[in-house]
Amino acid sequence: MNWEKDLNINEVKEIRTRTTVYFGCGAINKINDIAKLYSQRGIDKVIVMSGRNAYKSTGAWDVVEKALKENNIGYINYDKVTPNPTTDSIDEAAKMAVDFGAKAVITIGGGSPTDAGKSVAILLKYPNETGSNLYEFKFTPDKAAPIVAINLTHGTGSETNRFAVATILDKNYKPAIAYDCIYPEFAIDDPDLMVGLSPKQTRYVSIDAVNHVVEAATSVVASPYTITLARETVELVGKYLPKAIANPADKTARYYLCYAAMIAGVCFDNGLLHYTHALEHPLSAMKPDFSHGLGLAILLPAVIKNIYSSKAETLNYILEPIAKNISDSESAALGVYEWLKSVDVPNKLHDEGFTENDVEKLTELAFTTPSLDGLLGIAPTKATRDAVSTIYKESM
Repeated sequence: MNWEKDLNINEVKEIRTRTTVYFGCGAINKINDIAKLYSQRGIDKVIVMSGRNAYKSTGAWDVVEKALKENNIGYINYDKVTPNPTTDSIDEAAKMAVDFGAKAVITIGGGSPTDAGKSVAILLKYPNETGSNLYEFKFTPDKAAPIVAINLTHGTGSETNRFAVATILDKNYKPAIAYDCIYPEFAIDDPDLMVGLSPKQTRYVSIDAVNHVVEAATSVVASPYTITLARETVELVGKYLPKAIANPADKTARYYLCYAAMIAGVCFDNGLLHYTHALEHPLSAMKPDFSHGLGLAILLPAVIKNIYSSKAETLNYILEPIAKNISDSESAALGVYEWLKSVDVPNKLHDEGFTENDVEKLTELAFTTPSLDGLLGIAPTKATRDAVSTIYKESM
């Protein structure tokens, strides 16, 4: 596959999904056009959602702040989004946004600022509600403030879909929401902003994209579209993740990993998710500093072992770029684990501080956390408590 050589990575493309995505090196400068459009629409105040550092260290903020000032758009910045955003922080940011009079949300970061920003966009339209009410499904939103998602990682795909995730700390819940009103209106995927990703982040976010498509291509609502996107995602990650690990400044590698993650976001917007995400959310709910992408990597071989019998042909096709000579569930699981080891992610749950004593609680959370039963319900095999418990045990 050499078609990639025919594209100029420095030429910004416009990709239309439900979100208009500005994609390519230099795409950050499209914020000038977006700010101008918003100013013309009468959007004169925004809240910017970010973590503490990356929005500045990548250079994204300099471009965004200049565009906002030049178009007379006032702004406040909530820069306290954590890797697993909480409903408490969402409430804090939403209050800031409402008090300021923000009319739109700009997110700068990976999946966490994007998800938190989507949540704030809803609460701007429902100022009497809370993040906990949103994530415990105590109301159903059908409107949100406009969202611009400036993506700084190649993994979550949140910039092109209708999903968001947050943790309710006091309950160890990490539910997911999905509403049409939180598709970002615009997204910016600029590989120039991603060359500073740490080696661990580079691995984990790329593995997140692979998990998205393995699930979306094998769920009970999978389609030819999700399988096509899945194969392309796995092929690109398999080819370019080692290049990005070897040379973090390789912009071509970042470009195609970013593209893989973007189409993976579209893929699971259509095919949805099942076991791996349903079982990872309890892990990072119990340990909020635990990396979501690492949790997915650890669970993936056991999940593939579970579902192989029901989706053998699909898995053979989409995994072929990273796992050769698959013939049964054991070889499929082993092949994927060998690939994970080849990109320096050999970890098991024991390595991250989990023990067999946690399996019962993790299994309970998988079935009682709001929304996760919906993911388990579309798995290609029957998601019994025994099946879920076995996946956790085999991942230890």
